[in-house]
Amino acid sequence: MSQRYFEDLKAGDRFKSGTYKVTEEQIVSFAREFDPQPFHLDPAVARQTMFKGLIASGWHTAAITMRLFVQTLNFAEGAIGLGVDELRWPNAVRPGDVLQVETEIVDLRESRSKPSHGIVRIRNVTTNQRGEVVQTMFASALVLRRSDRITRYE
Repeated sequence: MSQRYFEDLKAGDRFKSGTYKVTEEQIVSFAREFDPQPFHLDPAVARQTMFKGLIASGWHTAAITMRLFVQTLNFAEGAIGLGVDELRWPNAVRPGDVLQVETEIVDLRESRSKPSHGIVRIRNVTTNQRGEVVQTMFASALVLRRSDRITRYE
């Protein structure tokens, strides 16, 4: 897939990612290192919680979302995160879930401070194989413009 630049996008564009299957081993491994709570670490203990079973950390879900987003949009030189305005986890991710991300380009504007880049506002919705929303996110990122289209003032 070719790399995308700021000029390749317009408000309203939507992109669907490939899929990613989440395993129990991944959930436990991520939790051990980054979110060591019982409902992420031990299936037996997790069954006794309100979740009634092992669930992935929301931060694990966010990391998977990032991977799928980056692979799908394939920005030239990457997308530099400027911030997340809203991040929600309405449903838990469980072992065996297959995640997919739909990205919508909400808004675009040229960067005043970095004329070689544009600012893209996105909304990512991550769903599981049943179509349940497991994460929503609004974010802004700095994306490279095509150098041949940049006007330089000297």
